Amino acid sequence: MDRDTADFGRAFEANPQAMLVVDPAQDRIVDANPAACRLLGYDRTALCALKMTDLHPGQRPALIVFTEAVTAKGRYWTRSLSPRHAGGREVKVEYVGAPLADNSSQSPRLLLIAQDLEELQRHTVDDEADHYVRGGLAEWQRVERFFRDIERENQLILRAAGEGIYGVNAEGKTTFVNPAAERMLGWSADELVGKDIHSMVHHSHADGSHYHGHDCPIYGAFRDGHVHTVDNEVFWRRDGTPFWVEYTSTPIRDRGALVGAVVVFRDVSLKREADDKLRAALEEVESLRQKLELENAYLQEEIRAESNHRGIIGKSAAIQNILRQVELVAPTDATILVTGESGTGKELIARAIHEASKRSDRPLIRVNCAAIPRELFESEFFGHVRGAFTGALRDRIGRFELADGGTLFLDEVGEIPLELQGKLLRVLQEGQFERVGEERTRHVDVRVIAATNRDLKSEVRLGRFREDLYFRLNVVPIESVPLRERREDIPLLAAHFLRGASRKLKTGGLRLTEGDARRLSHYDWPGNVRELENVIERAAILARDGRLRIELPEAQAPQRQMPAMSDANGALLTDEERRERDRANIRAALAACGGKIFGTDGAAALLGVKPTTLASRIKALGISRAAFAEKAGSATLHQP
Repeated sequence: MDRDTADFGRAFEANPQAMLVVDPAQDRIVDANPAACRLLGYDRTALCALKMTDLHPGQRPALIVFTEAVTAKGRYWTRSLSPRHAGGREVKVEYVGAPLADNSSQSPRLLLIAQDLEELQRHTVDDEADHYVRGGLAEWQRVERFFRDIERENQLILRAAGEGIYGVNAEGKTTFVNPAAERMLGWSADELVGKDIHSMVHHSHADGSHYHGHDCPIYGAFRDGHVHTVDNEVFWRRDGTPFWVEYTSTPIRDRGALVGAVVVFRDVSLKREADDKLRAALEEVESLRQKLELENAYLQEEIRAESNHRGIIGKSAAIQNILRQVELVAPTDATILVTGESGTGKELIARAIHEASKRSDRPLIRVNCAAIPRELFESEFFGHVRGAFTGALRDRIGRFELADGGTLFLDEVGEIPLELQGKLLRVLQEGQFERVGEERTRHVDVRVIAATNRDLKSEVRLGRFREDLYFRLNVVPIESVPLRERREDIPLLAAHFLRGASRKLKTGGLRLTEGDARRLSHYDWPGNVRELENVIERAAILARDGRLRIELPEAQAPQRQMPAMSDANGALLTDEERRERDRANIRAALAACGGKIFGTDGAAALLGVKPTTLASRIKALGISRAAFAEKAGSATLHQP
């Protein structure tokens, strides 16, 4: 527009056609004539305070295409932009644009003429021509015809944009590609124009699965007429590598008909990579936080549940031998197998080994293998991920991972199912495992101490325990001897338990007499240390006037006839003979009680042990109480 500033200003103000002067680089409206204010419903100050993107909400890609086409080619027109009226409605216009010579501004400005399409449709072509002549815009009429020719040729050259921009027609064929898109995709414009671009750069999802063209949001824009914005998909380069993109697909309309779409996209791979690293770091922090919470919760539970003492009490040769073994093996990482009857303090030995080891600052995690349902062993040991099985509502850390750096105590290890023993052997040998439902291999550094009241050698011979696992666990065997084989320790233990019971019950002045100690020492203690602790606590509860009331099972024996058990000529018993004697004793109690264990009239009360202790002993000795229950039922049926 070769005219001086004064002439342009008068023509700009007086022209009946709506005109805007815009600065696309700064996204602002520099000036607007009165006709533009009337068309759009703003006063001049308010209109000039708006950004072009604010005047055309949701139309940024189409706005970029139009303004860059005007800048690149010198003149252009479009009907794909609809400014927002001050009243909130869209105004259907036809924009005609051209660069405006303005030496006062460093960035190029554009002159946009807006024709109301509804008004245009009410006039004939002659009226329109006459309108342009009266306004002194015959030149712009020729510009408009020139712009129509450019649109028909569909030749857009967008060189200045840093974002990738390409267009597609209603058939999905590429109509233009800007240089930024060529650089990112690795294809030249000549190779893409006229081709189905979806099949070339958008054919697959990030995981490699097929991406059907009917599901493509880019094509969706010229099918449903809506702007589609996506931020979690990939485009594929010519060399077959993907990269993450954010893109907007904006429909293009020609005289109200959808004729294609313009796509503006950005490579966000670096942003995505940074987000993934941040997410992974946050997940790791959360995992460590949960692990720490579980460790704290576990330790608090152990503190509440542990017995009143931490040390091993006794002066017998058996106890001194155990203490020497603890001192020898504690500094090492050797796997230890503690054997012995229930209630003999196997866990106490494991705790003493852990506290004397270099792992004492890490937790001692205890797993009671006899209390875990068969189907949950693997999850309990190794953990699981959410959705691994029904009821797995969240990720769970297993005991091995919880004990990482510390010690894992496997109580009643003989109860582990045969099918899981191979996985346990692997983690003992290699320190590797996988959570249930997860393929990722995890590494742990765990010292294992196992305990059992079973004869694992016999279990191996019977095919119920893996021989290789037995040898792997039995690196250092320690036997926890029963209380009847170290009777000199009974008074010391009883006095210790009495002090603990007195503190717990807040009763002072209770003492163990020489007669009490002698009586306790003469009892065989089938329930071992655990039974002794319970008897002392019960005696403290029943105490009167500072005197303990010690109730031992033999005091109740006359109530039910029990078969006499004696050693032949006072000879010493072998371990198997002793076990056979215990079997006979328990069978007699079960026969007297009709197979019943629990309750005041059960075999446990008759023997003076806890029901759970008796049940464990019955299982260890291989006694079936079903036969005694059947006999009791049969006797009941035959009563007259």
